Formats: sequence, structure tokens, C-alpha cells
Amino acid sequence: MSGERKLFVILLNGEPYKGEIPAENAYVLCCDGAYSWAKGKVRIDENLGDFDSLFETPVPAPLEKFPAEKDETDGELAVSRALDMGATDLVFYGGFGGREDHFLGNLHLLYKAKEAGAATACLVGNGVQIILCGEGAQGFSCKRGQTISLLPFGGDAHIIEMRGLKYAPKDLRLCYGSTRGISNLTADEGEFSFRVNKGHVLVIINEEVV
Repeated sequence: MSGERKLFVILLNGEPYKGEIPAENAYVLCCDGAYSWAKGKVRIDENLGDFDSLFETPVPAPLEKFPAEKDETDGELAVSRALDMGATDLVFYGGFGGREDHFLGNLHLLYKAKEAGAATACLVGNGVQIILCGEGAQGFSCKRGQTISLLPFGGDAHIIEMRGLKYAPKDLRLCYGSTRGISNLTADEGEFSFRVNKGHVLVIINEEVV
């Protein structure tokens, strides 16, 4: 298997993302109504979905129009498309806000990507990002005083070797159904890190410094 990394940006029809979207080295997939907020903001390589939320013809023209009555959301269609094209890194924008069921479903899209072998899967919103981590060492750049929450996803999780956080036990067991892991703080400028010994962990990083 080649070691080449392939970054895919997926634009979703939730709360419009206000910041810049770096996509110079990415393939950009735009889902249905996300075109309304993303056009002119970022280069779009492919539009896809059932287009039941868009009342104009997107550019570029869709390769295929999917039926409105289907099992997958437009976001899941985009993830499957990205994975079929060899995606190793997926970043989602526009996945917050809107309907709560779609937001929760978007978290499952992170899981779908990781289970398929993606190296990274991240949901970026206005002032917050959520990264799903599997087993192994994890490190994130940060400012001192940011709020960080660590939550298990899909089952219990076990974290060891925590560094750069105010609360950094050597052995942290996160039980599915418990809120332990919410509202930690970065203790250092630069980076915080940990190792996932078991399970999947949602890392929620708030940009605001307290």
C-alpha cells in the first residue's frame, strides 16, 4: 500500500463555516445545500447528493443525482465517495448546527472513516473542532487555557500517557455512558498529547481560551 496521503474536504449543509477553508491540496466534495454557503468561498471539485435542499444548479454539475428517498445521508454518500477515491484524511465543514439528528449522524461519519482505515477524521465548526481518535499516540497543537473534552465513542475507552493537560492521570478509563472526561484544560502552550490504549475517543477542542 502506498504511503501517499490524500486529503478530502467534505462540505455539509449545516451551520455555514465562517473561517477560511484550506483546500489547496485537497479534493473538495460539496453535499447538496452546502453549496449555498460554500460557493465562492472555496473551490469545489464535486457536488453530490439528492439536491432536495438546493434550488439552483451547482457548479460543477453533479456526476449523478441520487434519489431523495435513500438509506444514506448526503454526507455519508460523500464519505463513501472519498474512501473509494483513496482518502486517508477527511475534514468536514458545516457539520454543526441545523438538525440535531444530522449532527449526531455526522459524528458517526467520523467513525465510518476511521473504521475504513482513515488516518484522521475531523469535524470543524465555528470555534470548535471534533476529532475521532483510534488506538495509538495522539498529539494536538493548542494554546494554554483551552477547554478540551475527551469522550468515548462506540464503547469504553482507555487513555494513558497524558501530557499538556491540567488533569492528566496516568491511567484514564472512560466508560461509555459517563461524562468523565468533559471540561479539561490545556496546561501548556504548544501541544497536548495522550495515547489511546483501547477504543475510540472524541477529542473536542474549543478555540476560546478561558
